[in-house]
Amino acid sequence: MAVEVKIPPMGESITGGLLATWLVQTGDAVRKGQALFSYETDKVTSEGTAEVDGKITIVVAAGTEVLVGQVVASIEAGAAGNPPVASAPAPQTTAKAVHVATAAPATKEVLVKSGAAAEVSPAVRRLSAETGLDPASVEGSGKAGRVTKGDMLAALSGQSPILAVAAPAPAAGAPSQSALPSSAPAAVVIPSREGRTTRKRMSPLRRKIAERLVQAKSETAMLTTFNEVNMAPVMELRKRHGEEFLKKYGVKLGFMSFFVKAAVQALKEVRPVNAQLDGEDIVENNFYDIGVAVGTDKGLMVPVVRDCDQLNFAGIEKAIGDFGKRARDGKIQLPELQGGIFTISNGGIYGSMLSTPILNHPQAAIMGLHNIVERPVAENGQVVIRPIMYLALSYDHRIIDGKEAVTFLVKVRQLIEDPQRLLFGV
Repeated sequence: MAVEVKIPPMGESITGGLLATWLVQTGDAVRKGQALFSYETDKVTSEGTAEVDGKITIVVAAGTEVLVGQVVASIEAGAAGNPPVASAPAPQTTAKAVHVATAAPATKEVLVKSGAAAEVSPAVRRLSAETGLDPASVEGSGKAGRVTKGDMLAALSGQSPILAVAAPAPAAGAPSQSALPSSAPAAVVIPSREGRTTRKRMSPLRRKIAERLVQAKSETAMLTTFNEVNMAPVMELRKRHGEEFLKKYGVKLGFMSFFVKAAVQALKEVRPVNAQLDGEDIVENNFYDIGVAVGTDKGLMVPVVRDCDQLNFAGIEKAIGDFGKRARDGKIQLPELQGGIFTISNGGIYGSMLSTPILNHPQAAIMGLHNIVERPVAENGQVVIRPIMYLALSYDHRIIDGKEAVTFLVKVRQLIEDPQRLLFGV
């Protein structure tokens, strides 16, 4: 009995996406619950799993735009398939195919021709299917004579691809070309772009990120203010209690829990930062769901840690660690990305010294953290070395005034430089 493999539902607002990659091949034996493919939408990345044991037959190629509920494969229940084989690196040869892991099939490098059975790129195959032009009838300008997309387009327009052809050797006794008077400029040979560029389709998630960033820039009066904070007190606390914290809670005591707690306290005291604009209304939030930006190879995701005012340091660290792992594995669910009222982005883990973070629309503010660098500072009339971090707060100036934005950052700085304040809420 054949069981259909369909694109799973991802939420009411999601109707389709991109079948990014297959994790199995046609004919493979699969087990119930085994991940079969990776599926990308404009909000999340997820996986499709097998419902039964059996042998799989794939009917939709990776890189195809698909709809929720669409059949992409079938599993012959109970049938024996090919056992999974660990892939080994292919031996290097002169004619080598370079595979680029992307969402679109047209990004694979064209394979070199081999006699009559020449394997061509997906882009060339697509042009052939749409126009009826046989790639075998086209003279290739790529490496080792392979046919490129440009060759196909040139053939369709009635032109010949530009090739660098060696000039024939002069006959014996004939004057050389250099000895003859030059009556015309030498022909300019344009080098082929084949192999020098790679084109790939933007993933649905990346497209959505781009749309939201442009929306935030065009629909808000965004401004950024800065401050600096001495990280020595927090670093001393982590050094003093970090090992005991790890033993008790099973998670490391990081910097993010301090900044989340400090942001919650500052949001309570500077109310406009914990608000957002809805048409002509200002909506003030009375809860503290903080988004924590996580970078993945698919793009930036901002899972939301709920009710941070009710969590202790261990609860915040566990939530952030779990979100980070699941975001990189593509396991984040859509509801976990919705409803945040404020975002913290830590570019310091990548070495960023200073930045102006872009608002996570429709939120009114986002705080950027940066790397910690030892710098000379003046304390009590003396120059001392302290581990300093720059803080940045980007905010919507339509509802947050400069005084309120600066007050917010000053409050965060006070709490980080004197973390005992977090215990007493002062």
